[in-house]
Amino acid sequence: METLKVSLVSLGCPKNLVDAEVMLGHLPAPRFEIITDESQDDIIIINTCSFIEDAKEESIETILEVADYKEQGACKMLVVSGCLPQRYQDQLGKELPEVDLFVGTGDAPRIVDLIERQLGKTTSSQEIGTPDFLYDHETPRVNSSPFYSSYIKIADGCGNHCSYCIIPQLRGNLRSRSIDSVCKEAHRLAGKGVREINLIAQDITAYGADRDDGTNIEALLRELVKVEGIAWIRLLYAYPDGISDELIDLIAAEEKICNYLDIPLQHIDDQILEQMNRRVSEKDIRNLLRRLRSRIPDLTLRTSFIVGFPGETMAQYEKLLSFVQEGHFERVGVFRYSREEGTAAAKLPGQILARTKKSRLNKLMRAQARVSFEKNRELVGRLETVLIEGYSEETDLLLKGRSVRQAPDIDGQYLITAGHAEVGQLVQVKITDSSEYDLIGEILEEKS
Repeated sequence: METLKVSLVSLGCPKNLVDAEVMLGHLPAPRFEIITDESQDDIIIINTCSFIEDAKEESIETILEVADYKEQGACKMLVVSGCLPQRYQDQLGKELPEVDLFVGTGDAPRIVDLIERQLGKTTSSQEIGTPDFLYDHETPRVNSSPFYSSYIKIADGCGNHCSYCIIPQLRGNLRSRSIDSVCKEAHRLAGKGVREINLIAQDITAYGADRDDGTNIEALLRELVKVEGIAWIRLLYAYPDGISDELIDLIAAEEKICNYLDIPLQHIDDQILEQMNRRVSEKDIRNLLRRLRSRIPDLTLRTSFIVGFPGETMAQYEKLLSFVQEGHFERVGVFRYSREEGTAAAKLPGQILARTKKSRLNKLMRAQARVSFEKNRELVGRLETVLIEGYSEETDLLLKGRSVRQAPDIDGQYLITAGHAEVGQLVQVKITDSSEYDLIGEILEEKS
């Protein structure tokens, strides 16, 4: 039987990346050979995102770019998977005739059968099932992250129903893996040399709420810290009203749990938060920040905000800007509100002009850049443990790495100006300089 060469392009967040890795895991050798050169592929899979307008545009642009390989005769089949076909299954076949096969967010286990059935057909097919799949420790998966780091998706779906968000319609209701399943995956990854695991879900603090058996994020962490070989456990996407005192104490007490939290807040104005259906108030947020800062030493906080939500007045925006300028966060991501059909917020009056949203985003990011710069300057002279990731993209004269302060892909990095270490090593680095987002330092000694 002919071997088919396959490559996969994954767009969007790390949760999407895990979906892509699971899909690759379901393509067995020798029938399928996974390669990275799209110009040599028989089959190209694009795993898409459609969370907001910018993500949809990126997905469409990528599909059209990759479609050129079909026109050149190098590619036999173009597969589009994930959120975009799950959301627009009634439209994409007509709008993207270049695509041979559309599959949804829950169709990874069927990918081989779907591809085999499509081979030789001259018309496109849509095979989009119910978004109810949840991978576990026995699910085949190809880890595309560096050997020393991996994401673990502990749950899929969401039950928060924020008014601006389409995710529950694309991913279904909350579905949590068992603690045993997550720990078995962590053990397997550690055995392959993974030092850092990053726990992800739409909302990790909701983990276990659907199981009714005592499963929760705190119980999971108490087991994960026992996994030998894992040095860092990072928590991403923690909904603020789910951060318990027990979770705070665990982060503070357990050396393996990074003193780092990603808490998407979205806004600080009470009226906006209520219209977003966020279940927290300004008072709640400020109280949470005080609890976190007072009880977790040397904590790094990341958050995200939405500007230009329907009806956002200049006074409400200025309140958000002032909140950012107070300097609560080391990292901030800002999104322009995207009016998504099918969401409650899409029907709200007072939609904001695109140029106003862009202006508000830029001003907020400039304010945070100043905060980040000052916080980084305060670190100069300190010693920190850094995970070496290889050479800098800018020059092979400098090593690069990350500390617990920096999540993969979204935060800054360390640039190492002196000393030697192997990729995947944890070393002691003295910080000698800084910029808005990156830190500069010298290796002092290796840390086992």
